[in-house]
Formats: sequence, C-alpha cells, structure tokens
Amino acid sequence: MRAVIGRVSVYGVLLIALVPVLFPVYYVFAGTFMAPRELATFPPQLVPTSLGLDSVRKVFDAVPLMRMYGNSVVMAGVITLAQLLTSALAAYAFVFLRFRFSAVVFALFLSTLMVPAEAIFIPNYLTISGWGLHNSYLGLVLPFFAYAFGTFLLRQSFKQFPTELRDAARVDGMGHLRFMWTVLLPLNKPALSAVGVYVFISSWNMYFWPLIMTRTTEMQTLQIGLNSLKNAESANPGLWLAGAALSVLPTLALVIFGQRFIVRGLTAGAVK
Repeated sequence: MRAVIGRVSVYGVLLIALVPVLFPVYYVFAGTFMAPRELATFPPQLVPTSLGLDSVRKVFDAVPLMRMYGNSVVMAGVITLAQLLTSALAAYAFVFLRFRFSAVVFALFLSTLMVPAEAIFIPNYLTISGWGLHNSYLGLVLPFFAYAFGTFLLRQSFKQFPTELRDAARVDGMGHLRFMWTVLLPLNKPALSAVGVYVFISSWNMYFWPLIMTRTTEMQTLQIGLNSLKNAESANPGLWLAGAALSVLPTLALVIFGQRFIVRGLTAGAVK
C-alpha cells in the first residue's frame, strides 16, 4: 500500500510539473482556431468555441509561407545530413584509427563546444560574403556542416562496438568505409537518430544566421517569416499563433516519433 501511495505521489508531481511545459504548446494550437474576439477576452479563453481556420488562411496571404517552409526544410535537411556524415566519419577515426595525439586532438575538438555561436557569426559572415555566397542556400548551410556534439555522441556509441568484429572484418578484406556503412552504422541507429533529431530541431529553429545571410523574401526561412507577421496584421494575434503552430509541427512530430531513439542515443555509452 505504501508503494502504491508513493507511486501515485510521484506521478502526481510529474503531472503538475508537466502543466507549465505543455500549456504554451496547447494554447498555440487552441489560439489558432479562436476568433480575434476570443483571444482578446479577459480572463483568457482557454477553449475555442468554434474551429475556425481564418487565421491559418490569413497566414498564407500575409507571407509566402510555403516558400519559407521549403527554405527551412532545405536548410535543416542539408545541415542534418552533412553533420551526420562528418560526425560519423570523425567519430570512426577517433575510435578505430590509431594515430598519435588522438586524445589531444579529441580534447581540442570538444573545446569548440565552449565557444559561443555568437562569437563566430561575424567571421563566418565575412567569409561567406567574401566568397559571394550571400543570400544563397550554400551560404545558409556551409558554416554548419560539422559540429563537435554529434562527433562526441557517436564516438561514445561506437566505443561500445566490439573491436573483435572490426578485426574479423579486416581479415575478410573489408575496408574502413564499407565496414562503417554496412556494419557499424546500421548497429548504431539510435545514436544516429538522436544526433539527427537534435541537429534538425536546432537548424529548424535557427533565426539569427538566416536573418543576416538572406536579403530577399524568396530566401528567407520560416522563423524570419514568423517575425514579419508582427507587421502584417498586428491587430490579429491569432495570426501569430497560427504561424507558430505551423512552424512547430515538424519538430513536434520528430520529438513524438523519435523520442525513444533520442533517449537510447543519449544514453549510449552510459552503461557498459
């Protein structure tokens, strides 16, 4: 009986803590279907009386939302694929290739995580502009092709792989790339999924770099388009909520369907 009471108490505390986390997400979607008069009431109305789609239609009229959606998909998708590739190759080198000062190189590699992103925006901007890549897809994604966090996470996962299997593959004449592609990566899908979800969400929500790198509406990403909604129809807060709801759908789906991979990937290497 005491164990049941303790379990109920724990779940009760967790549910109470969950309310402030989920309420903003709920209100964004609920406010999308509310009329402007419902959003202007005090105290705030929490449940829409009718499921109207006027705010959603006005969002598509206010900004070129589909174009911005496509730009965000291209940017986040290319960055995710590039970081998965570079992280996997770097992690493989740190685990399976023996070279001098590998520990020192890895420590220097991880030290880049301590550098704030804002500190390298100006050098990156000057470099990309000097190459003539301003206001282009390549300029949006090129500075983010590699990141130390993904390498660290995949390295921890690769270290759990039995080295005897790598030795056996070497005896069979299997090279490094073939071994990594056909054996190692399929067995490390949770870690790869965790890195992919993390990178995609981070890239999807990126705001400052696309803001300074794009000049035309055709190249702007979704996050910049949402900010421009403030000037499109400031009298209708439902417009902002509708835009936020549309922008959060891809990342919300990733978190819901990829949660188990995220947990398994982030805990890889924690237990031997």
